[in-house]
Amino acid sequence: MSGCCHTTTATGERDPVCGMAVDPASTPHHAEYAGRTYHFCGARCRERFLAAPDAFAGDTPAPPAAACCHGAAAVPADQHAHRVKDPVCGMDVDPHTARHRAEHAGRTWYFCSARCRERFVESPGRFLGEQPTPPADPGAIYTCPMHPEVRQVGPGDCPKCGMALEPLAPRADADDGGEVRALARRFGGLVALTLPVLVLAMGPHLVGHPWPMRWAGLLGWIEAMLASVVVLWGGAPFFRRGWRSLRPWSPNMYTLIALGTGVAWLYSVVALLAPGLFPAGFRMHGRVGVYFESAAVIVTLVSLGDLLELRARRRTGEALKALLGLAPKTARRLEHGHEHDVPLEAVQVGDLLRVRPGEKVPVDGIATEGESHVDESMLTGEPMPVAKAAGDRLTAGTVNQDGTLVLRAEKVGGETMLAQIVALVAQAQRSRAPLQRVADRVAAWFVPAVVAVAVLAFAAWAALGPQPRLAHALIAAVSVLIIACPCALGLATPISIMVASGRGAQAGVLFRDAAAIEALHGVDTLVVDKTGTLTEGRPVLTDVLAFGDLPRAQLLTLAAALEQASEHPLARAIVAGASAQGVAIPAATGFRSLTGRGVRAQVDGREVALGNARLLDELNVALAEPAARQAERLRSDGATVMFLAADGVLAGLIAVADRIKADTPAALDRLRDEGLRIVMLTGDNATTAQAVARQLGIDQVHADVSPADKAAVVERLKRQGRRVAMAGDGINDAPALAAADVGMAMGSGTDVAMESAQVTLVRGELSAIGRARALSQATVRNIRQNLFFAFVYNAVGVPLAAGVLYPVFGVVLSPMVAALAMSLSSVSVVTNALRLRSTRL
Repeated sequence: MSGCCHTTTATGERDPVCGMAVDPASTPHHAEYAGRTYHFCGARCRERFLAAPDAFAGDTPAPPAAACCHGAAAVPADQHAHRVKDPVCGMDVDPHTARHRAEHAGRTWYFCSARCRERFVESPGRFLGEQPTPPADPGAIYTCPMHPEVRQVGPGDCPKCGMALEPLAPRADADDGGEVRALARRFGGLVALTLPVLVLAMGPHLVGHPWPMRWAGLLGWIEAMLASVVVLWGGAPFFRRGWRSLRPWSPNMYTLIALGTGVAWLYSVVALLAPGLFPAGFRMHGRVGVYFESAAVIVTLVSLGDLLELRARRRTGEALKALLGLAPKTARRLEHGHEHDVPLEAVQVGDLLRVRPGEKVPVDGIATEGESHVDESMLTGEPMPVAKAAGDRLTAGTVNQDGTLVLRAEKVGGETMLAQIVALVAQAQRSRAPLQRVADRVAAWFVPAVVAVAVLAFAAWAALGPQPRLAHALIAAVSVLIIACPCALGLATPISIMVASGRGAQAGVLFRDAAAIEALHGVDTLVVDKTGTLTEGRPVLTDVLAFGDLPRAQLLTLAAALEQASEHPLARAIVAGASAQGVAIPAATGFRSLTGRGVRAQVDGREVALGNARLLDELNVALAEPAARQAERLRSDGATVMFLAADGVLAGLIAVADRIKADTPAALDRLRDEGLRIVMLTGDNATTAQAVARQLGIDQVHADVSPADKAAVVERLKRQGRRVAMAGDGINDAPALAAADVGMAMGSGTDVAMESAQVTLVRGELSAIGRARALSQATVRNIRQNLFFAFVYNAVGVPLAAGVLYPVFGVVLSPMVAALAMSLSSVSVVTNALRLRSTRL
């Protein structure tokens, strides 16, 4: 009989994988499972059984089938016409007897085994020649920029403030401008309908005499119909938002708009259809006045304000879109010896991906093959490309330059550093600053107060105003309702936070929330970690001094030969320094590591030792006075000194140090000039800490401190009334970062530090603290300006609309003018906030 992997006899028990008859006495392929021995037709069937025995083991054997993996079917030739191909392994399967099947794309697929079916169900596109598609989005979560606690699946309006909800998780393709275009088309239609209404209503006033009486009735009906379309169609979103605000009893701007336009339109309809219902106080020139034009113009102007505001708000998300655009849309996956492009969403942890020259790295991972240079300026801000080879880490969004790399995906989707950066910015843009509480407290009583003022204005005009008193009273009440704008108050804080978060991302400063932006502007004390914050965080070779007959180059050769077998950071610094200077490093023999003292070995026939003074004592090597003085001088500068002995004689010393970052001195000078007090915390020894402090002009130093001690120092400073910011990069800094008023993590540091901090400095530069503080101060100043504008606008606008100027100047504010002023108030707040985009940092 023709087997799926090997030719076998047709007698004996059945293969549990393919169902073929197998002779247990002759087959070499068998396996033990659950106390039973299973026999197989070939090695392939045995391998598949061992990979998933539960899928094949059981009392009921599989029916005889064609080849389980490859080859011809083990059935009579006349049955071939009734068989189909397993899409996974390609074997022939009888659809009438196959136990394993699955539905896909409106078709039933048959499989030789459960394992083949499982692989197909996991990713059918891989076996059908289709492009794998990402899983369907179950529905994006949308939230309100003014009320982050409001969340729902899909877009909509906030029930509290009426604003359009925005996606919780930003996407590069989430906003293609369609909403703006739709609103622009709606506004264009409203203008086309409102202009004739305005001409019909205001024409007599412009030409100086009324329309002919024979036209008056027809023109009145035309005006009413056009205005009704504007109010009922164009104003429908405002009425819907206004009504929704009443159900949680959170009246807002749209409550006032709906109330004002609704009263004006309904009054006008009744006046047109049944003028006899109104008393003489409503009549002007013998007719009951109608205000269709006011209702129509108000709706149109509010729509204009919404359009301008939406356009302005879209601009605040440009930084996020720029960040999202750094990630490629597809990745080139290596699979089963082939490679093909897949959507980025289809990449999984462990996948092998090829990155060709000029392409962006799709996900975070480790290079497994190839050599190249990668532009990491997205992360570091440095234009110099970084050499990459097997074993090096690659970050999504960086650009491969001149070679081909293969990487193994380690972090995909929302786990990549780029996605975390985007999430931090989005989170900060949606968060609420403490200053927002001022606007919230005002908004709680604002709408009821405005309604009360409108009622009082109506009563005052009705009792004391000129004839027709009731008509003037209605105009005043509607104007008060329309001009009041809680939206300007509500937007004052979040719009500034949104712009500042995007501006910070462009400058390499990521704010976790709005509170951090506000708190940073009041900081007066900066606590900094030493290693990795003030310094580069890695030791480098700084000095090689000879004290005997051996030249400096020979000393470095011997030291590097000794240390090349060690993984100690100081050893790696010496080897790296020697390699950078072009030293050929010979092999060492008889290597011995002496814990706490140093290392020994034979190099080029010499007995060589490298270590501290204790090692010299053990080897009876004399330490000359000049060498001791030089060693002490280097230690006072913060270096670690090692002595090199060759053949029992002191030959020289090697110094290794953690160098201060190039931008640190200037950054600290700037911060001191701004009035900040600088405090250094470090777990390093006091000698090294004091050496670094002297070079940087830091007066207050706490050395040899544990992570708990660092947090305690921060707490003590806060108890003294200081506003403390803490900058660090390590796991040991996390408690202090969390304890500070503002924790600032270096982007080159650990994930724990960045999770504990409210601010992340992406490039790991201390100078970014100055940029962050400057942005914080500008943002708080901008928020205060917005709140001032909003308060002053309402403080002046509401009394004007109520008619406070009429007794002195005879001026009455038209509802149309009130609507225009209301729309412009929100636009002015947004425009002022957008000035933060050009803030110099």
